[in-house]
Amino acid sequence: MTDTPSAISPPSSAVRNRLVTAGLIVAVMGAGTLAGAWYFQLVVGLAPCPLCLEQRIPYYVGVPVALLGVLAAAGGRAGLARVALGLAGMLMALGTFLAIYHSGVEWGLWAGPTACSGAGPALQSGDLLSQLQQARVVRCDEAPWRLFGLSLAGYNAFIAAALTVVAMWGAAARD
Repeated sequence: MTDTPSAISPPSSAVRNRLVTAGLIVAVMGAGTLAGAWYFQLVVGLAPCPLCLEQRIPYYVGVPVALLGVLAAAGGRAGLARVALGLAGMLMALGTFLAIYHSGVEWGLWAGPTACSGAGPALQSGDLLSQLQQARVVRCDEAPWRLFGLSLAGYNAFIAAALTVVAMWGAAARD
């Protein structure tokens, strides 16, 4: 009989701890980022543009996936935990890309979607003045809030990139 561990042996405590830690960091920080976005929307009153809303999607999916990774690791299923954290990392990488894209649109580095950048709302014939008064367009190419020169999209780029690194660090855990 050999002393090599079988493929279905439970992970070491160090690997399990790393998987759990990475999953919890991604889940808690991801949920916190979503809470911050909702805070700025509902309390501060900054209406999100279409690109802001798209940036939330990787978090909506990635947080539960990271929690699945935590549960799998806690249950001794390191392989499933690695897959979940790898998927969470890819989702956070997508979030990073979306945030960088949005930041570039805000800085005028490239054009944004025509639905929320550049020209104003599309108007139909008729009472033009009342249509203009009722039109509420949240523009993707104007940052309504900045701190130290960075918009919320800019901060999201850093957060999502950091969560990508953490998730991939966890997914790379091996015995």
